[in-house]
Amino acid sequence: MDLIPPYVANADRYDGRMKYSRTGRSGLFMPQVSLGFWHNFGNINNYDTMRAVCRTAFDAGITQFDAANNYGPEYGAAETNLGRLLATDFKPYRDELIVTSKAGYDMWPGPYGDHGSRKYLIASCDQSLKRLGLDYVDIFYHHRPDPDTPLEETMLALDHIVRSGRALYVGISNYNAQQTREAAAILHELKTPFVINQVRYNIFDRHIEADGLKEAAKEAGIGLIAFSPLEQGLLTDRYLNGIPEDSRIAHDPRFLNESALTPERLQQIRDLNEIAKRRGQTLAEMSLAWILRDGADGAVASVLVGASRPSQLLDNVAAIANTDFSAEELAAIDKISPVK
Repeated sequence: MDLIPPYVANADRYDGRMKYSRTGRSGLFMPQVSLGFWHNFGNINNYDTMRAVCRTAFDAGITQFDAANNYGPEYGAAETNLGRLLATDFKPYRDELIVTSKAGYDMWPGPYGDHGSRKYLIASCDQSLKRLGLDYVDIFYHHRPDPDTPLEETMLALDHIVRSGRALYVGISNYNAQQTREAAAILHELKTPFVINQVRYNIFDRHIEADGLKEAAKEAGIGLIAFSPLEQGLLTDRYLNGIPEDSRIAHDPRFLNESALTPERLQQIRDLNEIAKRRGQTLAEMSLAWILRDGADGAVASVLVGASRPSQLLDNVAAIANTDFSAEELAAIDKISPVK
């Protein structure tokens, strides 16, 4: 028996605390902060905490929930948990949500459960819809480039997923500038509603600036959404005084381990933290604000954050209150962590 009271969304969720950015030249607006299901939504996580995080997110105006077929652990678990939440808490609000999923990494054994073939993408999308309990997702992504599958095949599969009613829009993820241009050319010719590229981007990882992806996205009329905006927690105050016992480094070294916290990196974190203090922000807030610094004219529509507790999520939302940077602040950040 579910003892948690039925969810009624905050009536003030669109009171201006959250800001929404147009995604490229499309008609789709994204919240500047979106909730990712990469971490914290697997079978090893507490369901009541997941529920509290999602409720807090929506109450704060976060309308985008981002998943993928193999988010877990176990593979599929994040979508299953999200599907349960969509059925119990968010069913009345489905049309206020952007629910997304992806396929492109390994999902099931054998030759048809990975990469970018038409067979894999369409089958994976069908599996995702079953786990989510939905008739369609708002955006379906190809999760990574596949050099062994013709790009036309992958893009035609995405086009079919939209035309068959499985998704409203399509996106790509981890595509560089040239790959984005090539994908856009095919999808524009097909008149497929292509709106977004999901890429890793943060103060410590500025490869999309070196690559010219921001400019390529603008040319293609699409937006960008940044994942790992806090570099798995390094761009926070968590590690300023050592490694906390409840940190990701201590308990989940799959994506971040102690070797990442070198003396040089720690000094960078401390120097950035001093800039954040002068701005009246936490390091996490400043790091998210920095990604969104170009505002409505920028290519980045949203930052994709994970949260292990509701308070952490609200701290992230606070970042959008100040995304303006002086030339001096930007120069200081560039000096600490330059484009490479």
